[in-house]
Amino acid sequence: MIIISKAFLLALLISLSGCTSWFSGDLQKPVVRLVKVEVVKAKLLEQRFLLRFRIDNPNDSSLSVRSLDYRVTLNDVELADGETSTRFSVPAHSSHEFEIPVRTNLWRHLKGIVRALEKLDQPIRYSFQGSVKTGLLFGSRVHLSRNGEIIPGDYLPE
Repeated sequence: MIIISKAFLLALLISLSGCTSWFSGDLQKPVVRLVKVEVVKAKLLEQRFLLRFRIDNPNDSSLSVRSLDYRVTLNDVELADGETSTRFSVPAHSSHEFEIPVRTNLWRHLKGIVRALEKLDQPIRYSFQGSVKTGLLFGSRVHLSRNGEIIPGDYLPE
């Protein structure tokens, strides 16, 4: 019985040796961008938005994403924060887009945000802070922070 358990342990250690890149620091951080903010429903006390993110994997191996913690502001107004347990894999040197539905109560700021989204040619400043949980078994947490602009007209179908 002891021989079998030692053989199993040895096999496990040998199989994990191929996964050294999971534990080393040579992996580059993925790049996460807020691509689009879509107003789904806007009532006085509840607003629903669809946030579309794009994650770029600059590494030579695929990137497994287990969850995303996020905080998004538009024109210095906090739009949403939370955690999603969306699971997907991003191939090496590739990108993946995903959507997060959010509910919020922005009744004080709603008019300004909707007006900004309606101006198709004017940029909207956004700020994104968060962290991505990566890996299959022994994952890590990658902290992200990004500021940028989106132009609503760039993402409307012609």
